Amino acid sequence: MFKVLIVEDEKILAEMYKDKLKEAGYEADLAFSSEEALEYLKKKKPDLILLDILLPRENGTIFLRKIKKLKKTAEIPVVAFSNYDEPKTKKETLDLGAKDYLIKTAYTPQQLVDQIRNFLPQ
Repeated sequence: MFKVLIVEDEKILAEMYKDKLKEAGYEADLAFSSEEALEYLKKKKPDLILLDILLPRENGTIFLRKIKKLKKTAEIPVVAFSNYDEPKTKKETLDLGAKDYLIKTAYTPQQLVDQIRNFLPQ
């Protein structure tokens, strides 16, 4: 079973995405900040990270920059998802190695699951 780490500060959204991923047969864990996600990654290695860009204290691009520098986490696929639709941030996120940059309002939870399925081994 593939494991997805959801990094999302809005708890209701995080739980909704977690439930939808579980329905699709994935294991999903939650982190509500980049700091919490970094602590998680010290103990576990997910198959994919679903990363919100607008997070408290450290934003998603800072988090992405950190994990791509670490040998243990550099190869974990990251899909950014945010309501922050700013071309410069999107480009920076993709340049840092995110597999995709999805706008939350453009996807239902099921469509989001369908999108990230493309980045998990079949």
